[in-house]
Amino acid sequence: SSGLRPYFFGKKYKFRSASTSQDSVFKEPSINTIFIATRHDSHAELVIKSLKYGKNIFVEKPLCINKQQLKQIEETYKEAYTKNLKKEINPPTLMIGFNRRFSPYIKLIKGELDKYKEPKSFIYTINAGFVPKNHWVHDNKIGGGRLIGEACHFVDLLRYLCGFKIAEFRILNSFKNKLGNDTFSIQISFIDGSIGTINYFANGNKGYPKEKLEIFFSGKIILLDNFRKIKSWGLNKKINKSSFFQKKGQKECIFNFLESVKRGKLSPIPIDQILEIHSFLLD
Repeated sequence: SSGLRPYFFGKKYKFRSASTSQDSVFKEPSINTIFIATRHDSHAELVIKSLKYGKNIFVEKPLCINKQQLKQIEETYKEAYTKNLKKEINPPTLMIGFNRRFSPYIKLIKGELDKYKEPKSFIYTINAGFVPKNHWVHDNKIGGGRLIGEACHFVDLLRYLCGFKIAEFRILNSFKNKLGNDTFSIQISFIDGSIGTINYFANGNKGYPKEKLEIFFSGKIILLDNFRKIKSWGLNKKINKSSFFQKKGQKECIFNFLESVKRGKLSPIPIDQILEIHSFLLD
């Protein structure tokens, strides 16, 4: 939005060029991939523009912040998909930054869960922390609120681990909480009978771990503690792993996206799952 910052960061990180003009990016034929890391209210417009120009897209969460934007993205993607099929070329890759499903810990947990066909029960607690009420993320027209802007991450993770479509979706807000609408519980049921509760709380304490995921299934329990530790109970082969650094899957997420672009494959996160998650959140 200003000339100085892109020049400064472009020079610092050795970018080939920096500009305040969107068209200089979209109309450049040598650029086949766009990374969108702007504020939430501009995501939909930039995704649609990228699709119309035939670019591969990595967009940070969320995909969009209202139903109308979601419908426009879906329609534009279908048009781009059909257009490319007629030309017998691969459609553009549309990827969102839901990195947690790419975590090495999550891959390990997913491998165990897939061995059992019975429904699972998930409890996911997020000690989200305080964000001042005047922060742009709380503005429904800019940030969409923390439910849409941040909690989408966690809905995606349960959708991935369960492996089945969402059947029902309910949100319980703490309306009397002085922090506003950033303390809530999401209750989800899946078509296979699995259930999940996502507790997104902004009224906690920084000394407590930020994320804790508990999974109950087939007489077994797996606990993921802040993406640093995994413990299990009841498995034939116990899982007991820990690391000093968190493994939230950021690097793996980007790597998978770049590989899909290089190999001409579809998004590592299926487009129907991206649309499904936002459809429930924006309802």
